[in-house]
Amino acid sequence: MSRVLFFVYGMACYLLFFVVYAWLAGFVGNLVVPKTIDGPAGSESALAAAAINVLLLLVFAAQHSVMARPAFKRVWTRIVPQPIERSTYVLASCLVVVLLVWQWRPIPIVIWQAEHPVAWAIGMSLFAAGWLAVPLISLMISHFDLFGARQVWLHLRGKPYTSLPFRTPLAYAVVRHPLYLGWALAFWATPTMTVGHLLFAGGLTVYMALAARVEERDLIGAFGEKYEDYRRRVPMFVPRWICGWTDSRQTRTASAARDGAESSASMAWMEDETWR
Repeated sequence: MSRVLFFVYGMACYLLFFVVYAWLAGFVGNLVVPKTIDGPAGSESALAAAAINVLLLLVFAAQHSVMARPAFKRVWTRIVPQPIERSTYVLASCLVVVLLVWQWRPIPIVIWQAEHPVAWAIGMSLFAAGWLAVPLISLMISHFDLFGARQVWLHLRGKPYTSLPFRTPLAYAVVRHPLYLGWALAFWATPTMTVGHLLFAGGLTVYMALAARVEERDLIGAFGEKYEDYRRRVPMFVPRWICGWTDSRQTRTASAARDGAESSASMAWMEDETWR
């Protein structure tokens, strides 16, 4: 009986994620949902609103980081059965996002706004691309494991849980954290950037940059030399072809500057010889 209950619980948490995910997309994009990141504005001052929002972001970061650490899991699974540990993490994450959306204080001071229809369309297209990228990227490597569905399915079938092998398919062969890049695009791509939206996007970007480093320590502990080799070969966030293009451009610029300096020095020497 517990196997069926665990499976129902895990799948309910899995489906809840998609409901909350869609709601969060509407919240960030100022679409459909009654309360969004930019309105309606409350009665607080901008400073008070910012302080409340920072506190909400810290709660979000703490829950996501602490509950994902192996040390916490070892203690947590003494209370929560192993098969539903990940599903419970997903449930807690959903509740924290609900709290964030519910208590968020809009600060609708506009920083930039795309007035031209083409610029607006580009902003919304990038926004949609970011929100579509997150689930698609998760499907590349460990979607059902990431959201706890695989764990409760194995338990339902009476099979022990086995960790997934280390793989780096598709986007993971280009950068080590493509999922975070998808989230960043979802948060930053907008035709209208307000102070509140900037605080939201900036705060979560800082969190992701720090979380990636903590996660990598855990991955090194789990996979050892395999992950170390992966770190040496694949950049964290910026693809090598972009780095290569930047380095090539810098090299060309430095070479042109050096050639220009040598040409100027040569001309100066010739002028000096002429006047002599």
